[in-house]
Amino acid sequence: MATFTAEAFQNEYLPDGATDVHAIVRIDASGASQAVASPSGGAGAAEVIIVDTSGSMGERGIQQGSLAATAALQEIVDGTHFAVIAGNHLAWQVYPPAPVPGLAIMDARTRSEAMNAVRGFRADGGTAMGQWLLAARQVFAQVPDSFRKHAILLTDGANEHETPDQLTWAIQSCAGNFQADCRGLGDRWQVDEVRRIASALLGTVDLIPRPEEMAEEFRALMRTSMSRGVANAEIRVWAPQGAQVLFVKQVSPTLEDLTNRRREVNPLTGGYPTGAWSDESRDYHVAVRLPAKSVGQEQLAARVQLALGDDVQAQALVKAKWSNDDALTARINPQVAQYTGQAELAAAIQDGLAAKAAGRDDEATSKLGRAVQLATQAGNDEMTTRLKKVVDIEDPETGTVRLKKQVEKLDEMALDTASTKTTRVRK
Repeated sequence: MATFTAEAFQNEYLPDGATDVHAIVRIDASGASQAVASPSGGAGAAEVIIVDTSGSMGERGIQQGSLAATAALQEIVDGTHFAVIAGNHLAWQVYPPAPVPGLAIMDARTRSEAMNAVRGFRADGGTAMGQWLLAARQVFAQVPDSFRKHAILLTDGANEHETPDQLTWAIQSCAGNFQADCRGLGDRWQVDEVRRIASALLGTVDLIPRPEEMAEEFRALMRTSMSRGVANAEIRVWAPQGAQVLFVKQVSPTLEDLTNRRREVNPLTGGYPTGAWSDESRDYHVAVRLPAKSVGQEQLAARVQLALGDDVQAQALVKAKWSNDDALTARINPQVAQYTGQAELAAAIQDGLAAKAAGRDDEATSKLGRAVQLATQAGNDEMTTRLKKVVDIEDPETGTVRLKKQVEKLDEMALDTASTKTTRVRK
């Protein structure tokens, strides 16, 4: 039985005339992994493995892709519904072999059959990831909505064999139907393109530098997915009449803006999807704008809840008190401050790399310099190390940098994919 707790971190004191309230709400889950540890733990879950089999994968890539799919299959718990899809400019179901979309149920026999099937991967054709996503949606449609539905998607190239609008339509068609962790192999894929898929499908995006690293990554992804025993949770934010919810963002372990995914629960409450949970902890940044009140007044700014279906599992209260005491109102909550800085850092890195790719060197230098400054101020040594592979740092405190003349494409991509991973703020 999963148990959730919620805790809010904020400075509730606002100066006279102020309107905006910010809070970090920490949600902790325990017992969420127990269901998948039982002999029938896979019941109620569906997994789809999607492997790029386009011509650019080549013999080496396809061989390692087969090994990666095998590694993932070995981690799927018995009783889980599953399928394997191969994708190039088309998509087809490799296992179970059926004329219509479907899933098998994992056991010793189906595991062996699926592992034999993925040995038949062949590199050929182009890349149309929208087709792969739509094929996965058809497969997932064969199980009830209450199932936890998760996919792993691997690509090694850009989406060159369908239009951007076609990919957008496919992503929008799949959003809310299943989650997907996406991985890019090598340096020919586009981070922003694959990130768009992962973001819409409440998953992660990351780089696999070499084909030989695919199997371990797939194994880890599937193991993590199998630990998630709670599906389809949502954050609910109630705000009082006359208030406006400015945004709701996941800020740990990764950055994800959920604001535009609001579902109206009732006139004062919105629901925001969080996907499946294991035993873990996540932080959310909630901002609410209230009508200004006079000094001495207090107001409940928001109720932030974690809900499973119609059942509220945990709640944290966000409060507002107006004061003319500068010692109280000038304080910035450390959690709010650090996560705000990490969001700015991610944006600076992504904007800087985009400007560099477009040949706008002055803008790239400015943005990446700001990223260095923010990483230095936060003591984020890992991000500073990644930035040093793209820029020469002259003064980290002021963010004075020069673009390196020769940069490995993989180093840029590693920096880009790491930009949305955050460091947990201590209490």
